[in-house]
Amino acid sequence: MKNTIIAFLLLISFSMFGQIYNPVKWTTTVEKISDKEYILKAQAKIQSGWHLYGQYIEEGGPSPTAFTFKNQPKKFELIGKTTEDKGHETVDKIFDMKIKYFEDQALFTQKIKFISDDISDVAAEVDFMVCDDSNCLPPSTEELTFKIPKEKKLASAEETAVVKTDSVTKEEKSVSQTEEKILKQEITSSPKKTESRGLLTIFILAFLSGFAALLTPCVFPMIPMTVSFFTKQSKSKAAGIKNAMIYGISIVIIYVLLGSIVTAVFGADSLNALSTNVWFNLIFFILLVVFACSFLGAFEIVLPSSLANKVDSQADRGGLIGIFFMALALAIVSFSCTGPIVGTLLVEAASKGGIAPIVGMLGFSIAIALPFSLFAAFPGWLNALPKSGGWLNTVKVVLGFLELALAFKFLSNADLVLQLHWLEREIFLAIWIAVFGMLAFYLFGKITLPHDSPLNHISVGRLGFGLIVLSFTIYLIPGLWGAPLKLISGFPPPMQYSESPKGLGVSSNSELKTTGSLPEGAEHGPQNIITFHDYNKGMEYAKKVGKPVLLDFTGYACVNCRKMEELVWSDPKVLGVLNNDVVLISLYVDDKKELPETEQYVSETTGKKIKTIGNKWSDLQIKTYKANAQPFYVIVDHNSVNLTEPSAYNPNIEEYYKWLQSGIGKFKK
Repeated sequence: MKNTIIAFLLLISFSMFGQIYNPVKWTTTVEKISDKEYILKAQAKIQSGWHLYGQYIEEGGPSPTAFTFKNQPKKFELIGKTTEDKGHETVDKIFDMKIKYFEDQALFTQKIKFISDDISDVAAEVDFMVCDDSNCLPPSTEELTFKIPKEKKLASAEETAVVKTDSVTKEEKSVSQTEEKILKQEITSSPKKTESRGLLTIFILAFLSGFAALLTPCVFPMIPMTVSFFTKQSKSKAAGIKNAMIYGISIVIIYVLLGSIVTAVFGADSLNALSTNVWFNLIFFILLVVFACSFLGAFEIVLPSSLANKVDSQADRGGLIGIFFMALALAIVSFSCTGPIVGTLLVEAASKGGIAPIVGMLGFSIAIALPFSLFAAFPGWLNALPKSGGWLNTVKVVLGFLELALAFKFLSNADLVLQLHWLEREIFLAIWIAVFGMLAFYLFGKITLPHDSPLNHISVGRLGFGLIVLSFTIYLIPGLWGAPLKLISGFPPPMQYSESPKGLGVSSNSELKTTGSLPEGAEHGPQNIITFHDYNKGMEYAKKVGKPVLLDFTGYACVNCRKMEELVWSDPKVLGVLNNDVVLISLYVDDKKELPETEQYVSETTGKKIKTIGNKWSDLQIKTYKANAQPFYVIVDHNSVNLTEPSAYNPNIEEYYKWLQSGIGKFKK
């Protein structure tokens, strides 16, 4: 009875892991533009918790969504590229690239022009990949049909909606025009949590940058001068406060207008695409180096004096217009200090796309304008302000070092895109160590720059900040030998983009590599573990050495697979087991290599034709384990019998280690 209960519980547990996911359903509609031109619309409904990747992802990342239209070019031609919703964007730390994805739903549109009148539908295929927080499904292909009415009129949703899935019979389903409108409204107006968080981050960073700009020699002395002007020239205290408020609002308007111009000139959507462009990154590398040199005292960046004079003359007009031009004069006069900060903010905001430049300038300008309004309302606070002095130039120099460090991030982006390997991880870190090391020496008074005042002693604040910078510099040094440096994750190039991808020094992995030749059909995989990619060869070797097999259903574009390999498999206990106690067989379900025609077949489970190696391993996982998500781990004996229940994504090192030991223990019994 006890054994029966245990078996029943194991069956339930296994069924929880063995799930066939089908989180995306597609519908199609057609919209008429003219007698010859139509817009094909493909709507993806995505189950909650899952996300679908966008079309434009760099090579080496997750599989992008891709559309193929079949009857073209004989009956119609494509006009432009397939467009997509705005979606969400994030910088993935595993792939070290910006990745776009969609949640809940996504709309893709393609404009076409008829060449032949003899056309009733357009056939297409969509290749796509979806993931959730713990699973990634292998790339999937769906067939789509866009029905074109013979009357060549606007196709209603009832006439054109077609839904295709793997698990159900392909059939047409009606969708009312009202529902279609609701869907469109949800796509365009639903709150984007990820996007909101990104804009909030930009606002906060811009706000802090504005305060940093306040502490520069060009802006800080202007606070008491400007506030005193308004309080003395105004007939009453209330009028002085009012004028100072208008002055602050004018500052906000000027900088927000600048952000709006940048967004309008480049386009909200094109800014993000521009941020991954090689020339964009190279230009801004040079620009930030110039800004840094200016802050360090090499030269001053100023706008033409004639412009400042014209604006200053308008400030004498009085009234609202005069106050506005006073604010504009402040922006022009202080440009040598604020220009580099504003430029850097616009560069960073441009990499986010959308209205990010406007949000960034809003945060920056509020920080600049706030003191003028507050000190006008409470003039007594001016007595508490520190006096101008050499410390203002110190702030400027510190910002120069930070600008210089940030500049190399843009140069690194260009190098990564081109895969030149000129600025690999070790070189990048060496540059940062040099930059922050020099900053520490500067703060300790060991280095002086052209505009520095004589330093008789070091203040407690400067000493404290210097110690923080020195500590950070020391923290960076082990990164030269392969330390992960999680505090700056995403800034340096990834570990694999280095001279020593596996790190320096002797480890059990390097010993394994040098003590003998690899078994036939094996290679060094993640963490330098001996790995097989062929199921049969791996099983033969396991029988030969008398070890259980760890089946690793994975994917080249599987984010969570990389997380497991980098965060869990790297643990010494887990790594020891994977090196010595099991035979690892990693089966990549997105391997695009085609099988020989004699080995291609139609799957008994899905009915799809198995044409690639990835299809073969995906079909094996679905057929044997009733699961299609990765990562997916199974420990089996030499007869392919499970020794324990399968495991999916599990970043808990202790739990994963115990799971491995459980399977190995049962193999030895």
